[in-house]
Amino acid sequence: MMDILMYLFETYIHSDAELQVDQDELEDELLRAGFQQKDIYKALQWLEDLAELQDTDKHSAISMSASTSTRIYTAKEMSRIDVKSRGFLMFLEQVGVLTTETREMVIDRVMGLETSEFELDDLKWIILMVLFNVPGNENEYTLMEELIYTTEQGMVH
Repeated sequence: MMDILMYLFETYIHSDAELQVDQDELEDELLRAGFQQKDIYKALQWLEDLAELQDTDKHSAISMSASTSTRIYTAKEMSRIDVKSRGFLMFLEQVGVLTTETREMVIDRVMGLETSEFELDDLKWIILMVLFNVPGNENEYTLMEELIYTTEQGMVH
């Protein structure tokens, strides 16, 4: 599922390709690219769920959280998101890349993945996807891209 999401992100979003794609056409393209139908459906549903997170009426508890609050992870979240990834999320909040709201969106989408393996690099992709899809986070998206780039170059620890 992560492979499909990354493929879609790189092909349609990151490359500035045409964003208005017919869903049937998109499914056909993904099938031709070698992805399985059930995984394609799950990935597209995951993206729809991401879009729904922007409905503030449904997630008013998230938007009402104080920026100084501390996030306590559930056992299920801790089993999916390791210590290194949780530390990275905290770091991104401290430097202003993530707000409490976008952090919760990221966590929601991580938990919405149907995959047995999840690593820090996967988390970075999820963060980029969330920031790209939430209006008003263009600067944060750019900062995240720069942070990933400099981290890959070995300049940031």
